[in-house]
Amino acid sequence: MAVSTLIYNTLIRRNSVFVGTILLGAFTFEIGFDSTIDRFWDRLNAGKQWKDIKHNYITSDE
Repeated sequence: MAVSTLIYNTLIRRNSVFVGTILLGAFTFEIGFDSTIDRFWDRLNAGKQWKDIKHNYITSDE
């Protein structure tokens, strides 16, 4: 009961703080989710992406 009271008094009681908490949480979740999916995609497609095979096709002029 004390934990729920603490959460209510700090995050939900005032509407501006509640909306700010939701926006901050959504922004944080988006960054974490995007970086996790990008790492998963890079691991799944290792050796098939342009960043992995670029050195085979681009020659330097020097």
